Amino acid sequence: MKKILVLCTGNSCRSQIAEGYLRHFAGDKAIVYSAGVETHGVNPRAIATMKEDGIDISTHTSNNVTEYYSIDFDFVITVCDNAKERCPFFPTKAEKFHYNFPDPAKAKGTEEEILKQFTAVRQLIKDYSEQFVKKHLG
Repeated sequence: MKKILVLCTGNSCRSQIAEGYLRHFAGDKAIVYSAGVETHGVNPRAIATMKEDGIDISTHTSNNVTEYYSIDFDFVITVCDNAKERCPFFPTKAEKFHYNFPDPAKAKGTEEEILKQFTAVRQLIKDYSEQFVKKHLG
């Protein structure tokens, strides 16, 4: 079984959404973790937007990348430029991937406009996660 780590800045939004979708699409082909170079807690709007699509991430926790140094990952995916630049040396032979998704937590405007941004980013991450699983986990 493959091990996947998704990294972001605060492990609150993008990495949590990606963890949810990668788990969904990978099923029993992978164990999926997410972490941040900091921990900001799981964003309530990320939980809500995933619930809209039928995926429950309400029990996810916000974890620091240092908690996972002992795990030999097969894949490490950074989902924001900040994490890619700030992530300390990660002692693994994992294949590394990067995609800089927009940060919905920085969306401004009315609640409706902010939720539209969350939905748009959720779709980008969903599409990426589905393709990643098809390509790398068969």
